[in-house]
Amino acid sequence: MKFIEKPEGSRNKGHYSPGVIMNNILYVSGQLPLEPATGRVVAGDVQAQTKYALQHVEAVLERAGCSKEDVGLCRIYLADISLWDQVNAVYADFFGSHMPARVVVPTRTLHFGALVEIEAMAELPDENR
Repeated sequence: MKFIEKPEGSRNKGHYSPGVIMNNILYVSGQLPLEPATGRVVAGDVQAQTKYALQHVEAVLERAGCSKEDVGLCRIYLADISLWDQVNAVYADFFGSHMPARVVVPTRTLHFGALVEIEAMAELPDENR
């Protein structure tokens, strides 16, 4: 098992790793739309928050030697299911023609008042195994 850590200077209050590699699969912990320096939710609507959360997912993927094309599954937690269309548009733009399996989980409240949280699972490319 290998642990993927946050970049230097980032804050992490919880007892978890941003990513864990086990059996050639990268498990990316739920990524909130937090600014690394402040630990606060980024300003803006759910689309801005989704872009930021996906940037965090991509950063963990890259630190593990993966790309978004290696993602096989994402789980998206939404503070309100009525936000689905807006999140889906940003998600589709991020992944382009790549279409990983996906689960959308409506929930009530996310940590720090975020509107969205995204986790992922990716297969390590052969050269990174």
